[in-house]
Amino acid sequence: MEKSSQIYHEKQKLQFCLLHALNNLFQEKDAFTRADLNTVAEKLVLVDPNRENQKWVPFIFKQHHNSITGNYDINVLISALEQKGKSVVWHDRRKSASSIDLNKSEDVLMGIILNIPVIRFRGLWKSRHWVALKRIQGIWYNLDSDLHTPHSFRDTEEVKEFLDFVIGCGAEVLLVSHEKE
Repeated sequence: MEKSSQIYHEKQKLQFCLLHALNNLFQEKDAFTRADLNTVAEKLVLVDPNRENQKWVPFIFKQHHNSITGNYDINVLISALEQKGKSVVWHDRRKSASSIDLNKSEDVLMGIILNIPVIRFRGLWKSRHWVALKRIQGIWYNLDSDLHTPHSFRDTEEVKEFLDFVIGCGAEVLLVSHEKE
């Protein structure tokens, strides 16, 4: 049963899928804004020990994002979540999803962020897409910003099957927790 009317779900705009995934994960419209993520990306450049070796960085294609369309990288994701007191654990893709404890309390496991490879325009465009999975009132949802509405999973077994499928397609799985593990 879909209870999507109660669920916050941002839709895809340009390449701001990381922004949408984070807001969908937090279930809040402005948990993060474009300006917030741009600031995180710029701070990452300032603390980069190799920044002296980067003599020229184009205005549009920044080190950790595209200043016009978004397309933020993993460093922005981790830094943004850490600023909100969350921790990120990278799932070992050599292991099946059955090794993930999806029944952890919602007070501990906030949700899952996926980074999925995508091929568009008949193979001419290859990129990656950020997606949030979150348990809300005991039901796991796929909050992919490319979906028209959130997709509810039947149970944790269906979530694990989905995760195994996307891992098999080259996806990265990141577990987001409220506290350090």
